[in-house]
Amino acid sequence: MADQKFEVQGNFKNGYDYQPFKKVITAPNEKQASEKIYMILGSKHRLKRNYINIDGIKLIDGE
Repeated sequence: MADQKFEVQGNFKNGYDYQPFKKVITAPNEKQASEKIYMILGSKHRLKRNYINIDGIKLIDGE
């Protein structure tokens, strides 16, 4: 199955506040897109999964 582009929106804990994010991710399905977000944000900002909230995942149609 070919990879698709997904737009993932949500927020993550940054100090005492939550900071919103919006990222475009390439993944085979929505579940893999959410896992990739957890992996990227957790690695970049040193966060555990419970500090990352995903509000929505939307499939982006062709380019």
